[in-house]
Amino acid sequence: MKRRKFFLVAEEIMPEAMVKTVQVKDMLARGEANTVHEAVNEVGLSRSAFYKYRDLVFLYEEEGQGRLITLSLILEHRQGILSSVLNSIAQTGGNIITINQGIPMSQAAHLTMTVDVKNLVGSLDELTDSLQKMHGVRKAEIVGYS
Repeated sequence: MKRRKFFLVAEEIMPEAMVKTVQVKDMLARGEANTVHEAVNEVGLSRSAFYKYRDLVFLYEEEGQGRLITLSLILEHRQGILSSVLNSIAQTGGNIITINQGIPMSQAAHLTMTVDVKNLVGSLDELTDSLQKMHGVRKAEIVGYS
C-alpha cells in the first residue's frame, strides 16, 4: 500500500467542500447537529462530498492537540483474535483507553476502541495496515481523532 502524505494547507486555498466537511465534522462532534444530513444541509454541502473527504481532512489544531484515535474493527468470532489485536497495538506503543465490542453476528463482531498513539512506533497507516493484515481481522480503520 502506498504511504499517505500529509500537507499543511491554508484554508483560503482549500476547496470549499473540504472546508465545509471540517465544519460538518465539528458540528457533529459538538452536538450542534444530530445527523450528517442535518449538518450538511446547514453548511450547504452535499452528503457525497462530505463522505468523500471526511476521513481525509482535519483541522490542524485537532491533529496536533490530541493523540487519541478511534479505531473501528470487524473481528471474526474466534478465540484469541481480540487478544492478538490488543497485544499488537501495545507492542507498537499504543495505549488502549476504551474498548467497546458488540455481540457477534454472522460470526463477526464490531469493535471500537480509543487508543492513545502519542508513543506509537511507526505511522498510523502502518498501524492500520498491520491490523488489517492480522488473521481474523476483516476490517480495520481509523474513524476519528481527538
